[in-house]
Amino acid sequence: MSLKEEDRRILVELELEKADKTFKQVAVLQREGYWDTMANRLYYSLFHAVSALLINDQREVGSHKGAAIRFHQYYVKTGLFSEEEGSFYSQMETLREKSDYNCFFNVTEADIVSKVAPTSSFIEKVKRYIVDNN
Repeated sequence: MSLKEEDRRILVELELEKADKTFKQVAVLQREGYWDTMANRLYYSLFHAVSALLINDQREVGSHKGAAIRFHQYYVKTGLFSEEEGSFYSQMETLREKSDYNCFFNVTEADIVSKVAPTSSFIEKVKRYIVDNN
């Protein structure tokens, strides 16, 4: 990714802000019982965090699948993020796709509430990595 350093830093900050803003929407959705939409917002908060990570390290984000592939290639396989974190990111992408596009699939409270804390931890780990690697 060929961005000027200042532009790259701005883009990383914007992606992290989007991750935080999207994650904050989850609490409202949880109170109202919008489980499908919670899955969407949790995944997108992860996607924006991973996008910030890739941009920070001057890697292409590309599509959702491309971001997932690059995340696994550059961060999971190298041990910077655990296999469990890589699996969690993939699971959330799949859950979001099912809930958004499959009219026969409904996310339940049991499916999604347990994903909130790991999503928050994942985002915080990305932020720490970015701070530590700048």
